[in-house]
Amino acid sequence: MKILQITDTHLLPPRATLHGIDPAVQLARVVEDILAHHADADLVTVTGDLCNDGEPAAYALLREILAPLPCPVRLLLGNHDARPAFRAAFPEHPADDSGFVQSWLDTPRGRLLFLDSHHPDTIGGRYCAARQGWLETALHGAGPVVVFIHHPPVPDGLAHFDAIRLHDMAAVTGPLRTHAPGVVHVVFGHIHVPLAGTSPEGFAYSAGQSCAHRFVTAPDDPTPWWTEGPPCYRILMWDDLGFRAYGVQVGERRIARSVYCAGP
Repeated sequence: MKILQITDTHLLPPRATLHGIDPAVQLARVVEDILAHHADADLVTVTGDLCNDGEPAAYALLREILAPLPCPVRLLLGNHDARPAFRAAFPEHPADDSGFVQSWLDTPRGRLLFLDSHHPDTIGGRYCAARQGWLETALHGAGPVVVFIHHPPVPDGLAHFDAIRLHDMAAVTGPLRTHAPGVVHVVFGHIHVPLAGTSPEGFAYSAGQSCAHRFVTAPDDPTPWWTEGPPCYRILMWDDLGFRAYGVQVGERRIARSVYCAGP
């Protein structure tokens, strides 16, 4: 199974810029690259901070840019989003009975879980009792799972995010810890740097690079610099080789063609 992860797109109304970058141009280039190289993808997921200020015009632009994708799309909410505006723009998008933008998708490999960690007027994430109840239901009867969420439900070690992480991690990791068939991987956004690791509980996790503006990777700096860079997304493969994540940067300058190495 091939899943493409885009994260932290931070769209604004048309032609607006953020830190000198037009997030819509960044995302449009990602979609163009996907259509050229990964039109066979089974799913695209955008893991939160879809829009920078939760504006209806920005969600309308998001819908327009994503429209050419030929596969299903699952969208998650981050702290920059606005749930009412999102649901008005995407009324057909799956949500749970409480209105949280949560869903699951069964695949031949196992169940994909899409969690909603957005809480209004809060930079960090929240996962309330209602959402935890949904998660417990989603895990019931499931085989191995892959979890998608905006805010990291595990310690990320980044000083900038000490006070704006998922504020109740145990609400997510508690049910996952007791899921006997196993948690294959936890995929998130929010941090604007690529990251991979294993949590103290043993969960394998990773984050993709932001599609829009990004942070300089400086784990101990509480005020890291924003920086520009090419649009990014990730190829997530779940197959007989296990679960893997490959980073893609759009528009890299190609300098020479390699030759196949036959070994030894």
